[in-house]
Amino acid sequence: MAAKTPLEVAQYTVNTGMKKGQNQVSSVLVLSFLAGAFIALGFLLDIRVIASVPAEWGSLVNLIGAAVFPVGLIMVLIGGGELLTGNMMAVPLATLARKLSVASMLKNLTLVTIGNFLGALFVAYAFGHVLGLTGEGVYLTKVVDMAGHKLHDGFLQAFISGIGCNWLVALAVWLSYASDTMSGKVLGIWFPTMAFVAIGFQHVVANMFLIPAAIFEGHYSWGQYIMNFIPVWLGNLTGGALFVAAAYWMVYLRKAEPEVKAVVQPVETEARPMWSKQA
Repeated sequence: MAAKTPLEVAQYTVNTGMKKGQNQVSSVLVLSFLAGAFIALGFLLDIRVIASVPAEWGSLVNLIGAAVFPVGLIMVLIGGGELLTGNMMAVPLATLARKLSVASMLKNLTLVTIGNFLGALFVAYAFGHVLGLTGEGVYLTKVVDMAGHKLHDGFLQAFISGIGCNWLVALAVWLSYASDTMSGKVLGIWFPTMAFVAIGFQHVVANMFLIPAAIFEGHYSWGQYIMNFIPVWLGNLTGGALFVAAAYWMVYLRKAEPEVKAVVQPVETEARPMWSKQA
């Protein structure tokens, strides 16, 4: 199985983050809409699989749901998409490496937040509410229960949970960048993503689907959702930008910035075209 070294992954990620930050607004919005929808579909699959599982199964229920959820991130990274949690690692790393301005970084994260929200909201309303996949029976009960657990966390709890989530999700993206084969990318994505779901950490884009799905059925409020969105967004940013991007920048790129300019380009030209729009 062909794989890059951690240094090569860092260089590749810098180049990827730079391209993301320089992408056209229309492209970013389309790709981020798709990514938000893909993550929502993964969560919808999770709910449809575990909602009717007997409570006596205990934590095994969480493991089963966690095992199917990664299909959403696989579709993003291999199919193509701009996912906020992945960009919270790649784009800040490009900024730290002086390949991208702070303004471009903030612009990208803002656009991707909007696009992800629209994509996740579409799935929550069209498939969840209109089609009824989360609007009745055990599926509605599961959605309301899961959303309630997310909203129950206070600001600090949601923030810290967000850090844990994107520490793992950003590592899933990092590991997918390390592999040059589709099977290797799937394996790299699967296990860190499964871990964050099984643990119960808060993912800002997954919450963009889950909590509105409950709201559309008459539970909770948009005000409650906003008070969850803010700390989880900040926590996810901290997890991706500080615990992954900044950590690896300090180890691999801080003292070698002159070499990055010379080394990153070959990584780009050697990479297969199908990976050029990964999240």
